[in-house]
Amino acid sequence: MLFNSSEFVLFYIVVTALYFLLAHKYRWGLLLAASCYFYMFFKPEYILILFFTIVIDYFAGISIENAKSAKQRKNYLVLSLFANIGVLAIFKYYNFINDNITGIAGAFDIENHIPYLSILLPIGLSFHTFQAMSYTIEVYRGNFKAEKHFGIYSLYVMFYPQLVAGPIERPQNVLHQFHEKHTFSKQNFVDGFMLIAYGMFKKVVISDRLSVYVNSVYGNVDNASSLSILIAMVFFSIQIYCDFSGYSDIALGTAKTMGYDLMINFRRPYTAKSISDFWSRWHISLSTWFRDYLYIPLGGNRVSKAKWLFNIAVVFIVSGIWHGANWTFIIWGALHALFNVGQIVAKPSLDGFTKATGIVKLPSFLKNAFNIGLTFTVVTLAWVFFRAESLNQASEILQKLFAFEFTTTSSQLFADKGPLNFLISIGVIGLLFTSYLLPSDLSKIKYKNLFLITTFVLIFLIGKNSNAEFIYFQF
Repeated sequence: MLFNSSEFVLFYIVVTALYFLLAHKYRWGLLLAASCYFYMFFKPEYILILFFTIVIDYFAGISIENAKSAKQRKNYLVLSLFANIGVLAIFKYYNFINDNITGIAGAFDIENHIPYLSILLPIGLSFHTFQAMSYTIEVYRGNFKAEKHFGIYSLYVMFYPQLVAGPIERPQNVLHQFHEKHTFSKQNFVDGFMLIAYGMFKKVVISDRLSVYVNSVYGNVDNASSLSILIAMVFFSIQIYCDFSGYSDIALGTAKTMGYDLMINFRRPYTAKSISDFWSRWHISLSTWFRDYLYIPLGGNRVSKAKWLFNIAVVFIVSGIWHGANWTFIIWGALHALFNVGQIVAKPSLDGFTKATGIVKLPSFLKNAFNIGLTFTVVTLAWVFFRAESLNQASEILQKLFAFEFTTTSSQLFADKGPLNFLISIGVIGLLFTSYLLPSDLSKIKYKNLFLITTFVLIFLIGKNSNAEFIYFQF
């Protein structure tokens, strides 16, 4: 079920109303049933995959806690991780790996007889498997007691607001909330509804609008000019941010209206002054997941500098693999590894250069603007690989860009969509950054009614009612 659909509006109203009408002891059952319905709305049979991993992880958590030896504890953890990673490997990476085996074998005139699987990737598979793994890891580490209530543990994995595209929660933050009684709070409802409205605004007014131009350019690269390629790259940077953060806002808002607090997933990432700053603001639940469960276990920065840089590179390349079974995502992750490692390696030289040239004495707003612009530029370049359907298409787009052929026809400039769509697209980007004048914590906005009225007027006037899927559903 899509957040930006009439079905969800009805679903949300009914579930939220019933939640507060029911006694506390029945609410977990309502939310679990609603979450199952929400997920089965996409493809019903895939709920069996969720059920399989839920059962394994539930009993693995209890077994880890009750194990009499360290070896037993580790074995149960390995079982849990194997089940979750195994599901990912089969549904998300099997055919990709098989394709590459076929390519390598073909280079040596060897035929690959490994069969391909005719399966679709379950919606949000990477999100709920990572959330499930965080549970058994935390129980194994002794940071969290195993959840004995099977229904509530299931709800932890399946909680409908963040089931499909996060945020990827930790048991310490969420599980105890399902045991607590939540009474209706006008403050929570208003704050949550403002997040829902802002998320819908980002999705249907900005992201879906910009997608028209982006899809047109990426769908007809041969006819694109350097200028239209550049515009599409910038538009996609804004599109994917508004699409994904819009989903997160709606997720946080729907949970908030019922009294649940989910972790913030975005903090205005395009105001970041460095690539490391960007990753402290973008998809925070995933970046902190990799920090806690991969980067730190590898040694983090408590090792030699060479090993430290290697650890950073591993994390970003694995992040690229997490995003999708395609070499485009791996290259995207490798580029961010290069950016982050390069920032660390080059910092001493850059500091010396700025001191020698006197740049360090420039007004702070100029330095900040330069750093923000540079960070946005490298992030936008990397997004080409994220958006492209293949490495060949990404290569063609970059070749077109760096051909510097900025003379363009009106058809190329407007991507065959006409000047009106183009002007509206520019306008909605302006609206996004105008909204940055508001507090990042929407609960601190003074004139909440004015904010809500303005947001919904914009949604109804210039929002695209296309019921387009969220980009991150494919992960």
